[in-house]
Amino acid sequence: MSDNANNVPVKSTGYRVFSLIRRLFIYLFAIGIICAAIMFATNHSPQKSFFGYRYYTVLTPSMSPTYKTGDMVFVKLQNASDIKVGDVITFNPSSSSDAYLTHRVTQKLEDYEGTGVTCFRTKGDANDTEDAMLIDQERVIGSVKFSIPKLGYIVRFIQLRWYFVVALIVLLWIFFTLLNKYLAPKGEDKGGAQAALSPTDKTE
Repeated sequence: MSDNANNVPVKSTGYRVFSLIRRLFIYLFAIGIICAAIMFATNHSPQKSFFGYRYYTVLTPSMSPTYKTGDMVFVKLQNASDIKVGDVITFNPSSSSDAYLTHRVTQKLEDYEGTGVTCFRTKGDANDTEDAMLIDQERVIGSVKFSIPKLGYIVRFIQLRWYFVVALIVLLWIFFTLLNKYLAPKGEDKGGAQAALSPTDKTE
């Protein structure tokens, strides 16, 4: 008696595991591409944000070991009144530059010298001394809420070598297509299929 009365090919355990891994990989890869695309879209102007957050890549070890070179920090846009001593903030140290620094607040000076402006004194965790300049509230972007280790390297690579990513996507698609054909369950041979026997059939 045939094990499969409907002649439906039985999928092997290896094929089922492969299918699951393939689906997970595709979903995660798609999510990663979407997130990267969103971040690229918000990267053209420093004034843009996504759900009230901006992202920056750490380029120097001044905040080690809290944030290391290549990490990506996600900064929530905040007013000076919401920032307190001990927070790690991202700010523009000079109006003549598009560079940004991410350092820890060591002192908050409200109504600095009677000007009505809040200023901050900052310091990198790995630095021996505080930063030389005071940061006024207009230069502060916000405070760091979380980070992803080394993601900055990946995003930077995609930005500069996007054509490698396109080629990688094509190669992965070809790989999974060929692997799917190799592991897919084989159907019964035409003309050689055995008829399933019903419980009442008898053989001599």
